[in-house]
Amino acid sequence: MYCSVERTFGKLWGKRIRIGKKAGAALVVCLVAVACNRQPARTQPERIAILRFENLGSDSATDWMGRAFSEIISTELVGSATAEPLSSNRLHAFNQTFGSRPISAPGISAERTLALASGASQIGYGTYALRDGRIEAQLTIETPGTGKMVQVVQSSAAGGDVIAAASGLARQISRETSGYGTRSSDALKAWMGALEAGDASVTMQSLEQAIAADPDFGPPYRLLAQWKTQRQDRDGALSLLEQALARGDRIPPVERARIGLEVANLHDDLAGRQSALAALVKLEPRDGEVWRSLADTALGRRDYPLAIQAYQKTVEVEPENSASWNQLGYAMAYAGDLNGALGALRHYQSMRPTESDPLDSQGDVNLLLGHLREAEDFYLQAAKKSPGFPNAPDMFKAATARLMTGDVAGADGLIKPYVDARRAAHDPVADYFEAEWWWVSGRRKQGYQQLAAFAQGLGSGPLKAMASPAYAELAIWSLLLGDRAAAEQMAQKSVPPEGTPVNGLVLLARFLVEPPASPAEWTARVDRRFPTAGQPTASQNSVKETALAYALLLGKEFEAASPILKRIYDRTGATADETVRTLLAWSWLETGRAQDAAPLLRLNPIPPLAGPGPWISLYFPRIYYLRARAAEKDGKADVARANYHLFLQLSGPDPLVWGEEKKAQGK
Repeated sequence: MYCSVERTFGKLWGKRIRIGKKAGAALVVCLVAVACNRQPARTQPERIAILRFENLGSDSATDWMGRAFSEIISTELVGSATAEPLSSNRLHAFNQTFGSRPISAPGISAERTLALASGASQIGYGTYALRDGRIEAQLTIETPGTGKMVQVVQSSAAGGDVIAAASGLARQISRETSGYGTRSSDALKAWMGALEAGDASVTMQSLEQAIAADPDFGPPYRLLAQWKTQRQDRDGALSLLEQALARGDRIPPVERARIGLEVANLHDDLAGRQSALAALVKLEPRDGEVWRSLADTALGRRDYPLAIQAYQKTVEVEPENSASWNQLGYAMAYAGDLNGALGALRHYQSMRPTESDPLDSQGDVNLLLGHLREAEDFYLQAAKKSPGFPNAPDMFKAATARLMTGDVAGADGLIKPYVDARRAAHDPVADYFEAEWWWVSGRRKQGYQQLAAFAQGLGSGPLKAMASPAYAELAIWSLLLGDRAAAEQMAQKSVPPEGTPVNGLVLLARFLVEPPASPAEWTARVDRRFPTAGQPTASQNSVKETALAYALLLGKEFEAASPILKRIYDRTGATADETVRTLLAWSWLETGRAQDAAPLLRLNPIPPLAGPGPWISLYFPRIYYLRARAAEKDGKADVARANYHLFLQLSGPDPLVWGEEKKAQGK
């Protein structure tokens, strides 16, 4: 029997507990059971952590069974309406925080803190012993705050059959249990050996043994594939996973979905990942981690209805998961629902009342949807929560929100205290930041001169390495001003001091200043400049495609740039695509696809917390010029006129619009 309790410790996945009742009486805890029967039925299952069992027998060769009990019970409880198990992976994710414990130590001493940190509302710890050919086990479940025992159950099985004994315990915790993935003791022992091995070669050997002992046992395939991937054997990992999928229905549906998810991840296939996760949530509807992964994936693919639904399900399963409340707010904002977004974020704020991030998020969603004054106010409130450099980046965001209204002087008034605070804190890059501000707010000559003076002034001093990215940014600014000769000069100066790693910005700048060329030549150049050995990773492909797309845009090769930008856009999440969506819209406008471009220009770009950076000038204030072009093609003369005017207020001379600023001025 269970009774309703409230968790006393929860960090990331905590929530209030609502549980059902189970018929029957437990002799050891009958008084507790009677009390629980008087409680009204509740719908939320207990979040239970089953810790590693302790071996009370004399044979140390059976120590591996301690982990087996924990794994089997936790696995068989998945899908139960009354008990939501926390996997050992989730528990040990906190090892870095609390320090590693001996993995084979009894869970009551080594895993209890991890269970509390994981938000467990109940903790199960047990003992077992192999005597006279039988295995006998006992499991005690308690509430962590009070230490009160909720249930004590016992089980035994002949011949040391740990699977049967563990299943017997699981069935006494919940009537709704699923079978474990193998009935082979040899496969189970090898699997436990892999989980607790401290040596990579032993782990992989044990996983191969587990698969050989039971080819229909899914988990070893997935872990072995992960190990192969870590060792750069992607093809071997894929081959292994395809081998598992070829077993068909002999591997349970949940495992097939998990294996499919691994395959999608290895292929960098977001659509396949979303499909696998959608299958998993149907099979494991109480698994908040899977719902959250589905939500994140859907948001990354801009499938906002599904993202909203999945985040809502996540917070239903894990109501105290503040990060998911925050993400739900963003998903609703990207879908255009400001009221829904603010409702989710106000709930997030109620959970984190002393923190600035909920206010910053409310600023972001207001800014996204064009409520600039409200955005500025939230950013300023966020800045007050954590005043002073470096804890007040929201001052920059507030200034940018004001800048988006066309009030340059007002924006300067907001940014000045932030710059002053950075200087007062002896921030060595305060001048760098201020130069970027002059540039992004239309004072390009002033910004250029200040950044050049900053880079030159570093000389051979202790901060000389910072000159390299500064000169690289100046090279990019020179390209945007149409001065390729100056860009080449700055790129030459961007070579870092000897012994200093080359910054990615430097590599990109030195590529972009190469002489104008055809799309085919730029493609050949990018392969030479960014070579990859063997099968390139997704990250390597992303770097090459980004460099090529920027080079083609700067060369006005829009037809060639569009498909590359579309590929980048498709794999770039909604919350991290401020540059690429505007550049894709730009390429589409220049290739006659104004109707496709317009939706990409709907939302305002969220200012980066770190400050303007080198790439903001690619899309801001260009977005207003592009909006004007799109509105003009749609016959919305007033909207076009307003955006042209705002663009001219904020841009300064911009050769990349090829004299169109004169046309805008005429508007």
